Amino acid sequence: MDKNFSNAKRAEVLTQALPYIKRYNGKTVVIKYGGNAMINEDLKMQVMQDVVLSWLIGIKIILIHGGGPEISDLMGKLGKKPEFVDGLRVTDKETVDIVQMALAGKVNKSLVNLIEVAGGKGVGLSGIDGRLIEAKIRDEKLGFVGDISKINPGILEDLLNNGYIPIISTVGCDRDGNIYNVNADSAAASIAGALKADRFILMTDIAGILENKDDEMSLIPEISIDKARELIKSGVISGGMIPKVDCCIEAIEKGVENVVIMDGTVPHSILMELLTDEGAGTMITGG
Repeated sequence: MDKNFSNAKRAEVLTQALPYIKRYNGKTVVIKYGGNAMINEDLKMQVMQDVVLSWLIGIKIILIHGGGPEISDLMGKLGKKPEFVDGLRVTDKETVDIVQMALAGKVNKSLVNLIEVAGGKGVGLSGIDGRLIEAKIRDEKLGFVGDISKINPGILEDLLNNGYIPIISTVGCDRDGNIYNVNADSAAASIAGALKADRFILMTDIAGILENKDDEMSLIPEISIDKARELIKSGVISGGMIPKVDCCIEAIEKGVENVVIMDGTVPHSILMELLTDEGAGTMITGG
């Protein structure tokens, strides 16, 4: 604790957060968590503390996570080499079992445990539970990689109304019992849309949408979905940011009030976004 930071200053900071606490109390916020923010253990705990603090002040939080490195690590331990086509993991029957073990097992339950350690009430789910994420096969050559066909949010509404923090791994299913590996960004956007969330936070490894991808000082703090589409066409938004921005646009079109893309490796970035004037990252709006 910083000894130079007085109790009066701490009280002032809390007072400045009051309007935001009032604004978000009882509101639903969906957070997609992944990338480098999941690798550093200290940073992971800070993210969980942000989630629990947000929950304690009355925000209904849903945490949706990825886990690509953990999947690849487990595949290696089991003697199976990861294979990718156009950036997507080829997922045969054996691999989808590994995906389920890594995501719905190890990663999901470790996050539930951290939420509990931080003082929250976490419940771990996969998209299979309550048929939360129904999926269909995307492309035969990719195997059991799924596109979302339907979100059934009833189980999440029940958990939120009973004071829990749902923590979701993005493994989906179909009516025939097949299991699919589903992109976590897409799943988070679809779940946020199905719940008509007040905010969807997409945590990435960069500051947000940049006018110059090599200059983090060129961050665009707020942008409409129409302007975002223009920046995709002009090439300002390129590469791996395109599908992320597409997910944000999809969430807004499905009824989410606004979406924020931000750097999840910045300590306490969730609290910065929700409880300060300046926020964090780039806010995308429908207007």
